[in-house]
Amino acid sequence: MIVVVAPGQGSQTPGFLEPWLAEERFRDQLSRISDTIGMDLVAHGTVSDADTIRDTAVAQPLIVAAGLLTLSALLDGGRRKKLGGIAGHSVGEITAAAGAGVLSESDAMRFVRERGTAMATAAAEVHTGMSAVVGGDEAELLETLDRLGLFPANFNGGGQIVVAGELPALDELKAAPPAGSRVIPLQVAGAFHTRYMASAVNHLRDVAATLTVTDPTLALWTNRDGKQVASGPVFVDLLVGQVSSPVRWDLTMGSLATAGVTGIIELAPAGALVGLAKRGLRGVPTVAVKTPDDLPAALEMIDTNA
Repeated sequence: MIVVVAPGQGSQTPGFLEPWLAEERFRDQLSRISDTIGMDLVAHGTVSDADTIRDTAVAQPLIVAAGLLTLSALLDGGRRKKLGGIAGHSVGEITAAAGAGVLSESDAMRFVRERGTAMATAAAEVHTGMSAVVGGDEAELLETLDRLGLFPANFNGGGQIVVAGELPALDELKAAPPAGSRVIPLQVAGAFHTRYMASAVNHLRDVAATLTVTDPTLALWTNRDGKQVASGPVFVDLLVGQVSSPVRWDLTMGSLATAGVTGIIELAPAGALVGLAKRGLRGVPTVAVKTPDDLPAALEMIDTNA
């Protein structure tokens, strides 16, 4: 069973879409998406600098758009029926919703545009951030977070937990991490997937009410608890709540293992999730589709395992 996974915020790098836009079909698709949301994603994917595409309001639409470009190539030629399912990490769940048919391309982009803007606004209310904690004892880490007023935001599996909260507390954690762990500050401007995003949730609930939602045509797993979701409206409700609740990617990988995953294909901008899969799903082959040059390997994986 081949499963497609869609990455989250932080996976973007300056110019990462340049190889894609060398092909007319992808440039036309991205131009159409840009027109849909009123944002020049062609420029952001090619010439915008690191600070520009780090902005949450830019990064999130850019990442989802990149995933949609990749999906258009992977699902071409009737390959949809050959896939075992799809899942996304954080904002990548919007890409997954589009890939599974829950949202149209235009509605997915409209939703992520609103999500990015709302989360950037919420992040500006208090100076917060996120750090990855690698290694150490999970119980000890959670006790430390509680003492410092921090929150676990992403349980990524493979001994990695992303934590979030106010910057002085994150600095304190980095200065005195739990035994056997190291703390890596992340280049994101907000405590995503925590209570600090409450205002974004309220806004997105209103946005979600305007979307056209259908049930998934591919198996679709949620970050909330790693379970498969068969209802489109339920999945969209989870998308809204996910903004202020932890991402349980560890549970998602556990569900994929139980379902019998035999291969993982990560959509652009790829790399982070196949890295987690190599630790959390040992022995499962992976393909990271970073540029169109990686598409043949991904297509071969789908066709060989169908």
